[in-house]
Amino acid sequence: MTPYKQLFENNKTWIASMKAKDADFFEKLATDHTPEYLYIGCSDSRVPANEIMGLDPGEVFVHRNIANVVANNDLNVMAVIEYAVAHLGVQHIVVCGHYNCGGVKAAMQPKDMGIMNPWLRNIRDVYRLHQAELDGIKNEHDRYNKLVELNVQEQAINVIKTAVVQKSYLEKKFPLVHGWVFSLETGELIDLEINFTEKLKDIQKIYNLTGG
Repeated sequence: MTPYKQLFENNKTWIASMKAKDADFFEKLATDHTPEYLYIGCSDSRVPANEIMGLDPGEVFVHRNIANVVANNDLNVMAVIEYAVAHLGVQHIVVCGHYNCGGVKAAMQPKDMGIMNPWLRNIRDVYRLHQAELDGIKNEHDRYNKLVELNVQEQAINVIKTAVVQKSYLEKKFPLVHGWVFSLETGELIDLEINFTEKLKDIQKIYNLTGG
């Protein structure tokens, strides 16, 4: 059997295992989709969103791209945020990066990366914003990992800048926006403890989109 064909056998095994845990699992899965969380993470295949959160399929709405970037001109991520907040009513939005991120490392290479250049510039801009702090870290590995954390922080701020998040929080007091980092070496999720209400207050001095 080829590795490709094996995937369908794996699927049958997965179906059986889910039914063994809950005979009605798929009937429940086919009902309305009402996740509490929106997870915006990296496309890296080593970081499976719902599994690292200990959640089952249907419990988290997921968007992934290279280096978990939230760019205001990316209609994909903007549409996901709009749908998750305005239509699914998610309570929490998590931006999750991971240490040893290839996208972050690529952004730090002084070379032409072709079509990836405009995407990686979002991460290079994070470095520019925090250059003094990052340049003060002599160990290159530690500097990369610090940039991973700062990238998560800045992308979470980009989520808070969106009108749909601001308006929903003003009216309903949710969603809250969080920044996490996943360690590939330990499997641990680390909460960067971004103070959402303080960040929102600072952001609204310039990015107030609520009409108030």
